[in-house]
Amino acid sequence: MRFLFLLFIVMPIVEMWLLIAVGAEIGALYTIGLVLLTAVIGARLLREQGLATLWRGRRKLEEGQLPAQEIAEGIILAVSGALLLTPGFITDVIGFAGLFPPARALVSQQIISKMVLTDVHGNQYRGRPGANTAESGDIIEGESWDNDKGIDR
Repeated sequence: MRFLFLLFIVMPIVEMWLLIAVGAEIGALYTIGLVLLTAVIGARLLREQGLATLWRGRRKLEEGQLPAQEIAEGIILAVSGALLLTPGFITDVIGFAGLFPPARALVSQQIISKMVLTDVHGNQYRGRPGANTAESGDIIEGESWDNDKGIDR
């Protein structure tokens, strides 16, 4: 709860103070121009990296893999985009950090480690996709059969 207080009350005050301080040093028009420039550059980078993440996720789906990394990175990119469009320098720094691939990979690994995957039978798996399956050495038993009469059930 205290974190939300800091986020929604203190952060805008700090952003306004910083904008006023920068405006006093370089002028109001240059400050506004700088804020707009960071938004334009951020939107362009966001578009490029968002499309790359989308294509990687699509490729994983076509290979039959769960695109957990790409989903987590998509969440980070969405938050980064919102921060870049918000006027302010601190939000821009945080937003650009989300567009930096190594930083995004670190944060996405933290998100994935907190994910809980549930299969169609209700079994739950924590962490990295495949960590609790055959990839980790577990044996999974199953059976299959063909419908030799050609009747759909």
